[in-house]
Amino acid sequence: MEKNNVDILLVEDNINDAELTIRALRKGNVLNNLIHLKDGAEALNFLFCTGPYSGRDRNNRPKVILLDLKMPKVGGLEVLEKLKSDEFTRQIPVVVLTSSKEDPDVKACYNYGVNSYIVKPVGFENFTKVVGDLGMYWLLLNQEPT
Repeated sequence: MEKNNVDILLVEDNINDAELTIRALRKGNVLNNLIHLKDGAEALNFLFCTGPYSGRDRNNRPKVILLDLKMPKVGGLEVLEKLKSDEFTRQIPVVVLTSSKEDPDVKACYNYGVNSYIVKPVGFENFTKVVGDLGMYWLLLNQEPT
């Protein structure tokens, strides 16, 4: 897949959760152009076209970012803060998809401007339904600014 063309940016360090998310999106027929990045540092490089992504066209922004919070190198909160404080990336919808139900995490995410906060459902069927619905909403129903 062309690394410049992305609809869904999945930022998830847990390979099992990433594979489950990708399978759930595929089952819901909303896989589109998905790129999976394994940590927040890689996500920031991708989104701001730095490091290994310095040749990427910054205008090809994802339609939605699915972001885990607890990751090595750069955590999800720091990624969210940087995205939402930058004029160019501020409007990209970010959905936090995490196992953390901790109130400080939820509050911090909304303070930084997250569009949605979802605790990863337990069980394959529940997880598949939630992620499939999520993909359907953000890629097909949500109206982006032009």
